Amino acid sequence: MKPIQINKRHFGLALASAALLAFGNAQAQTALDDILKTKVVKIAVQTDSAPYGFVGTDLKPIGLDIDMAHYIGKKMGVAVELVPVVSASRIPALQTRKADLVIATLGKNPEREKVIDFASSYSPFFQAVFGPKTISVKSFADLAGKTVGVTRGAMEDQELNKAAPAGVDTRRFEDNNATIAAFVSGQVQLVALGASVAGNMMTKNPKLSSEYKLLLKESPNFIGIAKGEDKLKARVNEIVAEAKKTGELDALAKKWLGRPAGDLPL
Repeated sequence: MKPIQINKRHFGLALASAALLAFGNAQAQTALDDILKTKVVKIAVQTDSAPYGFVGTDLKPIGLDIDMAHYIGKKMGVAVELVPVVSASRIPALQTRKADLVIATLGKNPEREKVIDFASSYSPFFQAVFGPKTISVKSFADLAGKTVGVTRGAMEDQELNKAAPAGVDTRRFEDNNATIAAFVSGQVQLVALGASVAGNMMTKNPKLSSEYKLLLKESPNFIGIAKGEDKLKARVNEIVAEAKKTGELDALAKKWLGRPAGDLPL
């Protein structure tokens, strides 16, 4: 009788484990249902990455990412609650469920895919090193012995870390505004930024005579989603696919970047 009791106990534990697993999977799939129930989708955006996301003259967030957020909300038939983040807090916003989606110049790479999921890309983007014309930089080897500013946790931070040779003094800042301020004030000689952010910086600071130096990575922007939220991911992908088909993505890119979105990857 004793072996039978043990088997029953193991069987009970197995059932309990299966129930917990099923419950966990069910919990992981509630985001879309919750959005439709509450009629609100929480979307993380940045306000320091013009023209993707920045603060307008009325002190409200505007930009390509903001327009995309409202487009998705409209197609879902729900209100949009914008959740301000900086580069380093984009992924934590998903992991802590402070946001349902991240639309904040988020590039996709294997490291990030381990902790969050991605819907389709929605706009073009690339990262590069920029600096004054007076500093000659023809290759990554030329960065040795120089100070380079970068935003902590941004795609540029990761790519610069891969490409930079020994001897580079990389200085990390908490957001793009702080990174740009360090470059403008002379705290760093060079800066690694997204092209649009750098373009905006150079327009506002023509006396710096800054220019493009080195390409870090072509990195289209993707929409971030918490791991396991497959139903929400599928719905967002449907919306993005529709926007591509109707030309809405091209229209948004032309409005904010001066060129169409083009053939973006999935």
